[in-house]
Amino acid sequence: MPTLTANDGTRLAYHLRGDGPPLVVLPGGPMRASAYLGDLGGLSAHRTLVLLDLRGTGDSAVPADPATYRCDRLVDDVEALRAHLGLERMDVLAHSAGGSLAMRYAARYPARVASLSLIAATPRALGMPATAEDRLAAARLREDEPWYGAAIGPFRAWLAGTGDFDPVLAPFFYGRWDDAARSHFAGDETETNDEAADVYGSPGAYDPPATRVALAALAAPVLVLAGALDGGPRPCLARRCADAFPHAEAVVQPGAGHCPWLDDPRWFVRRVAAFLGKG
Repeated sequence: MPTLTANDGTRLAYHLRGDGPPLVVLPGGPMRASAYLGDLGGLSAHRTLVLLDLRGTGDSAVPADPATYRCDRLVDDVEALRAHLGLERMDVLAHSAGGSLAMRYAARYPARVASLSLIAATPRALGMPATAEDRLAAARLREDEPWYGAAIGPFRAWLAGTGDFDPVLAPFFYGRWDDAARSHFAGDETETNDEAADVYGSPGAYDPPATRVALAALAAPVLVLAGALDGGPRPCLARRCADAFPHAEAVVQPGAGHCPWLDDPRWFVRRVAAFLGKG
């Protein structure tokens, strides 16, 4: 397992999977170890995935200062990884909450980004969170599912802040609630650093006006991919996110939820590989 040392001395680990030019991958959660990404549905057949365990997650060390879990502070770790890999410019793929980290990185280091793939990424860094209404609208698309009746009440309570997240809600985040999805969801609790997750989006983490200005001048191509059944982001929010970039395309994966590489690996890999092949 390769490692590098961050600017503050924290040891960071990353994992290499596949063959081909490197693709730096930033996990979501927030602050979930990169193991949940697997090989991104087989994308490793096209690229060498460089899966970073963010500080305090997976095989990376816990930092001395917990304040460094904040999204904007993690930008330094991404840049340290680029320098460690010896890349002048790098292709970056980010999932979910990792999308805000990728956007903050691209805003600060635009010349270092060759391409940016935002997968099911809610654009909090742009001041555009997924709302409760967004999530409920997506949930209603699942009314014919056998688990819907038991899940919708707790889902509404969770969105309203009157109930905790219950495992019964998990099917809303997957396009298919099958054995693969169940196994994937089961890893969330053990793979996520809850303390770090609380800090990730804390006050000061995002600066939407400055980030919007910086990204409006980004020369790199951007792919914004959303699942048709996902509530965070819904496809309409993903399209608004794409509008923040001068060279972006928004695509919607049919039948997919928040982890589209699980719902239809062939569709996902074909679409992302085609985008990366343009570079």
